[in-house]
Amino acid sequence: MSEAAAHEGTGPRDDQERAPVHVVISDFGGVLTNPLMDSFIKYQETTGIPIEVLGEAMLAIMQRDGMHPLFELEKGLLSEADFNVMMQAELESRLDHDIEFHTFPDRYFEHLHPNQPFLDFLFEYKSGGGRLALLTNNVKEWEHRWRSMLPIDELFETVVDSGFVGTRKPEPEIYEITYERITALDGLAEVAAGQCVLVDDVEANCSAALDFGFRAVHFRDTEQAIAEVRAMLG
Repeated sequence: MSEAAAHEGTGPRDDQERAPVHVVISDFGGVLTNPLMDSFIKYQETTGIPIEVLGEAMLAIMQRDGMHPLFELEKGLLSEADFNVMMQAELESRLDHDIEFHTFPDRYFEHLHPNQPFLDFLFEYKSGGGRLALLTNNVKEWEHRWRSMLPIDELFETVVDSGFVGTRKPEPEIYEITYERITALDGLAEVAAGQCVLVDDVEANCSAALDFGFRAVHFRDTEQAIAEVRAMLG
């Protein structure tokens, strides 16, 4: 049994109609920002490299080397430099021309911008005494990029970044780490996992959060997500 389930007194995927939520755990990309697909589409438009080819290149590397390069990158087990070398070689073999894959993060972040309505909601929630945590699948070498976009430290009491903890959503370990960090915060030692809600734009990440014992809101658009979280706050 997970620590969360033991603390909660219930098994995984317990009904979400419980006590009101005390802690909102937000994802970063696609929740605090515009949809990530916007950046991938712009990357395709500016480089001529189709999104599908990026995916095919990663799959080919996984089949050849036995590891998914993006997942390893997001867990800090593969450096950005090595990731770039792998991807550039694989893409050039597929596209039959030279590329400069090292420019990917510059182009990617150029088209990410804050989701201000959701940020405003979180500030409102925090001003009323709400507690906030951030849980993100991210790249260690990109920390300065995404943290400079938003008032991260002003909003969130704890940040769990996959690139620094060696595990990523939807792996169970990252939810355990998040819960441990939340219960280490002042006044939250006794908070149950079911009093924490993850807001994430990836359904698999939400499903894994439910398995752990958290509650979850699958972010599809800002209005829908805010409404669902408000309903859980009571």
